[in-house]
Amino acid sequence: MAVLTNRMASETYHEPFELLSAYSKEFHRAIVSLMEELEAIDWYQQRADVCNDPELRAVLVHNKNEEIEHAMMTLEWLRRRDADIDVRLRTYVLSEGAITEIEARVEHGAEGYAAEGGGAAGAGAGLGIGSLRGGMGWTS
Repeated sequence: MAVLTNRMASETYHEPFELLSAYSKEFHRAIVSLMEELEAIDWYQQRADVCNDPELRAVLVHNKNEEIEHAMMTLEWLRRRDADIDVRLRTYVLSEGAITEIEARVEHGAEGYAAEGGGAAGAGAGLGIGSLRGGMGWTS
């Protein structure tokens, strides 16, 4: 196996970098970026929480909110490129009620869920089970 001497910024690849498709490399890049944005949100929240200066606290909260924006933009990029992520986001994000109850409804046929107009079923989309059997279900 060839040894790479010029690695990318992320060392978290679990398969040989040279064997990964361009799509998988971009997908990984987005996942790592999302993780970094979420970590930054956490850091700014913690700093704001213990900050004694109100003006500095406001700056830190502003910075946290900017990181939230970045994270959501990256999440949207991922949603647009992966059908399974799209379905899960449509099912759970901005939903009402207990999250585990939504999961139970989806796992048990989603008939009642679709009738309520919730999630992917209510939006006219399938649950994406077929894509799990036929490959990764990625759209590019």
